[in-house]
Amino acid sequence: MLYQFFAWLNQLFDIPGFGVFQYLTFRAVLAAIFSLGLCLIFGNQIIQFLKSKSIGETIRQEGPQNHLSKAGTPTMGGIMIILAIIIPTLLWANLSNAYVILLLISTLWMGIIGFADDYIKVFKKNKQGLKGKFKIYGQLGLGLIVGLTMVFHPHFQGLEPKVDKDFTIHPNSILQKSGFKEGDKLIALDGKNIKELPKGYHNPIFTIFTIERDGKRINLVIPKEEKIRVSEFLLGTKNYGFSTSTNVPFFKNYTFNYDYLAFWDEPNGIWGKIIYVLVIIFIVTAVSNGVNITDGLDGLAAGVTGIVAATLGIMAYVSGNVVFANYLNISFIPMSGEVFIFCAALIGACVGFLWFNAFPAQVFMGDTGSLALGGAIAVLALIIKKELLIPIFCGVYFIENLSVIIQVSYFKYTKKKYGEGKRIFLMAPIHHHFEKKGLHESKIVIRFWIVTVLLCIITFATLKLR
Repeated sequence: MLYQFFAWLNQLFDIPGFGVFQYLTFRAVLAAIFSLGLCLIFGNQIIQFLKSKSIGETIRQEGPQNHLSKAGTPTMGGIMIILAIIIPTLLWANLSNAYVILLLISTLWMGIIGFADDYIKVFKKNKQGLKGKFKIYGQLGLGLIVGLTMVFHPHFQGLEPKVDKDFTIHPNSILQKSGFKEGDKLIALDGKNIKELPKGYHNPIFTIFTIERDGKRINLVIPKEEKIRVSEFLLGTKNYGFSTSTNVPFFKNYTFNYDYLAFWDEPNGIWGKIIYVLVIIFIVTAVSNGVNITDGLDGLAAGVTGIVAATLGIMAYVSGNVVFANYLNISFIPMSGEVFIFCAALIGACVGFLWFNAFPAQVFMGDTGSLALGGAIAVLALIIKKELLIPIFCGVYFIENLSVIIQVSYFKYTKKKYGEGKRIFLMAPIHHHFEKKGLHESKIVIRFWIVTVLLCIITFATLKLR
């Protein structure tokens, strides 16, 4: 909202200095500051409100004994996280951007499901909370919405902008440095009408762009082969990662198209899209459950998610910049740079919540926060085509999920075979296993943070280890 307001003021009055609000990095800093500030300023009021309504956590008797003292600690603190994400994003992001809207919907959607789960636990005195099938239905519903949006919405096709329409100029991009300005309309290349150009056309020596600006026609000459990417981008002849394709880590100049899995169907057929939507549903469900399971120690889920969000924010920034994307040989995703604003707000929310959630916690996020964070992380990874890297940078979530699956499966298997269930871990998820072994929860949390940092460094390394 403020982004559009300042852009309008600048366009109307040409106020010196107001152009800074067009820069992603500046708006991301403002989003992070606003997000952190909201948590620090209103955090105590939210905690006191939760206490006044007797919204306290119930602790399992069979869990670690040191957790029993946490009974009654205010829960549903995820409300603080959601507000600290949504409000700064609404203020500083471009709300006409489909990526931003999808992220806001995903965060709210999963937050509402988590809120329903917490509400049943607290007010209905049902420790099981929302029935598992309803939680799964909610996750499947979000996955379906995200999948259909990514398949059919034009912003996700990777070929924007069209050559016969106005196009957006990103600050510091090749386009801006070449003399283009926002609002310019592309008329012709090398004196040839755009509509008459053959597909894949480019001039290997130089290209003359004829544009229309304020009713006048202007020629811009862009020399040398390195500038060919500009004409390919404007013509939409180079595939920068269309809807059902994704980057493959450790392989250079190679993308995987989920269309390949539908080998019986024609290229770009309906079955490839169906498979892609099913993959999205699985990822949204798995990651949101992973964050939910990870939220078991003071500061664990918030700290890990903040680190992961920082990684995705950097990835989103380079993916939305044509220069960086081409240099790193990753899919350029037009208009995805706005995701960086959301990531900044997400980081600020996690850090701000940690102020109150660090050991000993004054408030827990509950499923309200953990499911919202999980949904946001999953959709972020999908938008910037980094879902195949999820097992790396979301390694802590993955291990937490896996430990529960192994524990439950082995217990059922041994009970059926031997009549008595056996366990591999002292307690699942795995962070409780380490607690049972005598490690203090603060040490476990910090070590999991360190592991996440290492995994995120490995994630960045994959950009060059190809």
